[in-house]
Amino acid sequence: MSSLSVISGKTSEEIARKLSKKIKANLVKSSIKIFPDGESKITLSGKISKKKSIIVQSIYPPVDSNLIQALSLISKTKEISSEVITVIPYMGYARQDREFLPGEIVTMKVLAKLFKSVGASKIITVDVHSLIGFNYFTIKSKNVTAIPDLVKYFKKLSLKNPLVVSPDQGGKERAREFAREFDLDFIALHKKRDRKTGKVKIITKNVDEVNGRDLILVDDMISTGGSIINATQFLKKQKCKRVFVACTHALLMNDAERKIRKAGVTKIVSTNTIPGKTSLVDISNTIAKAIK
Repeated sequence: MSSLSVISGKTSEEIARKLSKKIKANLVKSSIKIFPDGESKITLSGKISKKKSIIVQSIYPPVDSNLIQALSLISKTKEISSEVITVIPYMGYARQDREFLPGEIVTMKVLAKLFKSVGASKIITVDVHSLIGFNYFTIKSKNVTAIPDLVKYFKKLSLKNPLVVSPDQGGKERAREFAREFDLDFIALHKKRDRKTGKVKIITKNVDEVNGRDLILVDDMISTGGSIINATQFLKKQKCKRVFVACTHALLMNDAERKIRKAGVTKIVSTNTIPGKTSLVDISNTIAKAIK
C-alpha cells in the first residue's frame, strides 16, 4: 500500500484523480447520498494511508454543503492519517476576509478555526481571492497560482497582437503577472462600485492601445460576470478585435456564461478548480508541485 493517499471530494474528482497519478498515491473515492432534508452522508471507498493523506475538495456552490463535506472528509481522515494536507482548489468565503460594514462577520476567521479543529495539518489553495484571509490561519497555508497554466493554453491560440487587460485596478497585479509570463503588455481599467447596490461602472477614458488588437481579460474568478461584461462592452467601443477571458475560477452564476458571450466575448477559459464547460486548463500539476 502506498504511504500516501489522495482522498477525492465530490467537487474535485478530476483534479484528485490526476493528482494521485502524478504523486503516485493511492486514490480514495467518496460517494454522497443527499437526503430529502438536504443533509449529506459521505462514504469513502479505499485504503487511507496511516502516514500522509491529501484531501481535494473545492468549496463552490452549494458552498455550505461543500464546506461541511470538506470538514467531514478531514475529520474522518485525521482518525487514520497522522498528516492531513487539505487542498481547496476554490476557497469559498475568501471574499469575506474583513469587516467592510459594521457588524459584518469575517467568515474566513471562522473557517480558519474549523479547518484546524477537524484536523487539517496544512491548507493549499489556488488563486485565493484574498491572502488577507490566511492571516487567521494558525496551521500552515499556501496559495499557488494557475497563471502559468492559463498562459500555456493561450500561447497555443493564434492571437492578433494580443494585449492583457485587467477589468479593474484590484486585479492589476494578476494581469501584470499574466503579461510577464506571456511577454506581453498589459493595461488595467478603472471601475467604481457602489457599496450598497453593487452596481459597477467603468470610469476609464478612451484607451487607444486596444484598437485592432485581440484582448485577454484576466481575472481570478467570475461569479455573475458583471465586471467582465462591463469591461467587454467598454473595450468593444474602443474598436478592439476579439475579447478572450482567462480566469482561474469560473462560478458563472445566474446564466453568466450566456450573458458574457452576448456582451461579445469570443471564449472563456478557466481551470478545473470548478468543473464546467469552460474549465479547459488542468491545475493538478501545479498542486502536485506544491505538495512535493
